[in-house]
Amino acid sequence: MDFIENIGRTVLDTFRATRDVMALLFETLYWLVMGPFKKKFSKREGIFTQMAYAGVDSVIIAFFVSFFTGVVIAMQSAYQLQRFGANIYVAPMVAISIARELGPVLTSLVVAGRVGAAITAELGTMKVSEQIEALDTMALNPIRFLVVPRFLALLIMLPCLVMFSDLMGIMGGFLVGVFNLRLNPYRYITFSFQFMVWKDVWTGLVKSAVFAMIITMVGCYMGLKTKGGAEGVGKSTTASVVTSFILIILFDSILTCVFYFFNT
Repeated sequence: MDFIENIGRTVLDTFRATRDVMALLFETLYWLVMGPFKKKFSKREGIFTQMAYAGVDSVIIAFFVSFFTGVVIAMQSAYQLQRFGANIYVAPMVAISIARELGPVLTSLVVAGRVGAAITAELGTMKVSEQIEALDTMALNPIRFLVVPRFLALLIMLPCLVMFSDLMGIMGGFLVGVFNLRLNPYRYITFSFQFMVWKDVWTGLVKSAVFAMIITMVGCYMGLKTKGGAEGVGKSTTASVVTSFILIILFDSILTCVFYFFNT
């Protein structure tokens, strides 16, 4: 009976958390329409500051992850294609796999570990130190002044990071193809974009926008429900990163199925 009770409790907690996250999302969208640009709480909470933190400060790590992913894909695919004398097909394989799948997923996972954890830690610290209650006392809506800037910043910057990651991943495959496989540089580039269509690009951008909403909503929800002092902040941050990782992989599978059946 204890086992069954634990399963039921877990299911109910999951439904409650999903309901609360959806309520937070709708309230965030409401304040996004009403305008988050008036009466900023502080410069640190400004949209452009959050955009710089979420996007510009994440460029280096996105570069390393995407570049070396492109290198690895090119090497692994070349290992198989060399048997058939089809090394040139390394180019479209790298470009399409990066644009459709690996670019948005790996970049989102990196951002979830960096930015999502920071969001949870910041809001969790404000929650346990009663700064959120202080905002309510001053008749300032915490969702408007804390959640909306982070939501909008990540919604804008994550697709930009994904486009940058796509280019870096293709560059990594290009270096392997030119300097290792001895392919013609011009032919490599033209062959890459000959097979890659516009849908491959916007599929990854749509995924990145969905992942941005997941990272922000999970991070803000976990931060705003934090309790228990410094220990609670650590637990919320860990739960935020793990939950974001799971949801990113889950929604990536769902969106891939949707795009696949939509294409057919």
